[in-house]
Amino acid sequence: MRILFVCSGNICRSPMAEALFVHMARERGVQDRFTVDSAGTHGYHEGEPADPRTRRLGAKHGIDVTSIAREIRPSDFVDFDLILAMDRGHQRELNRRSPEAHRHKIRLMRSYDRKGVDPDVADPYYGGMEGFERMYDVLQRCCGHLLDALLERDATSGADLA
Repeated sequence: MRILFVCSGNICRSPMAEALFVHMARERGVQDRFTVDSAGTHGYHEGEPADPRTRRLGAKHGIDVTSIAREIRPSDFVDFDLILAMDRGHQRELNRRSPEAHRHKIRLMRSYDRKGVDPDVADPYYGGMEGFERMYDVLQRCCGHLLDALLERDATSGADLA
């Protein structure tokens, strides 16, 4: 299963989601079942590491956030099985760029959040660390439920990802 997490500049939300998912899969001993990456809808920060606040927060929780920012590529729509948008704006942009045959792969990250009512993972970039902490809490829940859903799907071979 190939999974791509997407936010705006690929320095806050999507790198944290990528790192969290990889960390959780490794803890469960299933990391070899997944190829995971992240990208941005825009290349604002192409080639840069994740925001220092994202990396600090990851380190605080024992998670390495090592991704380097990149913009989504046309080949990503073919190469990945599941593309998770951090908010509805990203989802619209991904649907706009995606060939119709691959749009079914695009989902909102919070569709895997059983607790939240907001469909968007809030962008913490312009705020303080409390926004990054809230982002982390949401992504931790979502990544856990996503991993559960994917493993359950594997166990029942072919069930839907939702």
